[in-house]
Amino acid sequence: QVQLVESGGGLVQAGGSLRLSCAASGFIFRLKAMGWYRQPPGKQRELVARITSGEETNYADSVKDRFTISRDNAKNTVFLQMHSLKPEDTAVYYCNLVAGVSPTNYWGQGTQVTVSS
Repeated sequence: QVQLVESGGGLVQAGGSLRLSCAASGFIFRLKAMGWYRQPPGKQRELVARITSGEETNYADSVKDRFTISRDNAKNTVFLQMHSLKPEDTAVYYCNLVAGVSPTNYWGQGTQVTVSS
């Protein structure tokens, strides 16, 4: 069973920075991608950033040029460096891992990011 443990959320003022980390453990077969999603209050969960096993990245338009996703393959850890944070970035951020032959999505428990104006 794959487990994902996130850390690094918190409260920050607008314009500030935070770095989220997500460590994956367990048996990971045919890793396809890791990424971050977020769910703002009262809204649906949305993709923030994603990195594939081939190191291709994609970002939501709203975070391009502000957020950077990276991965430490040796430690099965994915990071999200967030700069120039805005109040609209406030959300619960979830780590996601996709793996397996018929790809399965695994989710972390979520970490709260709150940006004050």
